[in-house]
Parts: sequence; structure tokens; C-alpha cells
Amino acid sequence: MEQSAWSEISALVAAAPYPVEVLPVDSQQAAACLAALEITTRSWLGAVVANSGALVIDHGWLRVLGGGRDGLPGVAAQMVPGAGRLVVAFDVMGGQFAWLQAEPAVRPTVHYFGPEDLAWQDLELGYGDWLEAMLTGALTGFYEGLRWPGWEAEVAGVALDQGISAWPPPWTREGKDLSAVSRKPILLAELVSVHQDAARQLGSL
Repeated sequence: MEQSAWSEISALVAAAPYPVEVLPVDSQQAAACLAALEITTRSWLGAVVANSGALVIDHGWLRVLGGGRDGLPGVAAQMVPGAGRLVVAFDVMGGQFAWLQAEPAVRPTVHYFGPEDLAWQDLELGYGDWLEAMLTGALTGFYEGLRWPGWEAEVAGVALDQGISAWPPPWTREGKDLSAVSRKPILLAELVSVHQDAARQLGSL
């Protein structure tokens, strides 16, 4: 029987400094996802897919994709043919984390596309190191500039297939202070698309 990385991940989930919910997994859906990705549960990504529909971290701010659940797609559904990029998580503001190989013969790392700058940033971490960081407290500092007083209750009330749209948006000068903008829940897929369209228009994508 192969050794799964899930025991390591579940220990981090239990010790996390903020709430982490492990959504139930559909075993058939998870198996199909693993087969499509051609990975095993020895890898951290494979263990997340096999053992969770998704990991919902810090009141729902970050949704780490697993086998798929509650309106969140499975990781395999996020494969972009020919792009060499696999989206592994979304945040409530429409940001994306993607695992990609920036150059041939270089190990893949996790990159972040955020609504405040509309550009992909290489976090220089493999998937396992990135997930460990997200589960051990790094979220708080990483999102310091994108949060507002009382965000916890507001984010917790948003469905997992939704995100929070801000107007003026975070990439504008007027939208930098999230406590002073208009905010409303919209479908997460729509929010991600809005950010990508804006990035293309601004020439940053």
C-alpha cells in the first residue's frame, strides 16, 4: 500500500492558527481527478485530491482545490491545455494560485495572480511548501493589504462558489483601501474572469 502524504497535511490542518475545513470527498470523482493529473497520493497535491473536496482556510478566504465540492471544481478541471499551468486554489477576492513550470528543466513552483496588481508572481515554492505555509499562518501576512475590519464574518457568509467583488477594484488607486469600497458577492468564476479581462486590457497578463 502506498504511503499517503495526507497524515502530514491533516496534522497541519489540526494545528493551523485559523479555521480550516476539510470538505468531504467523492471517492469516484477524486479517483478520476488523480488519473487525469497522473499523480499519486504520495504527493501533497494527490493527497489533497484523494482526501478532500477542498480545503477551506481562514473563514473561507482561501479555497485549496481537491477532488471538487460545493460548487468548487476539482483540480483536474483547472488544467489549461498547452499553458503548463494548473490552478490549485482561489481566494475570496478572485486571486488564483497556479502551479506551473516557468522554464524547461526547472521544478514547477506556485505562482499567484492577485487582484491588486493583476500579474503573476512566482512565490518560488513547490506545492507542498506552499500548502504548508498556507496552513501554518502565512495567509495573515500575505493578505494584509487586501483585508478590512470585520472581513471574517463577511467572508464566512459568502458561498464557496462566490467571491467578493470590490468597486472601485483593488488594482486602482481609489480601490486600495478595501474598507472604503463597495463590496458584494458574485460568482467566483465571473470575478476571476473580470480580473483576467482587466489584466489583458492593461497589458499585464
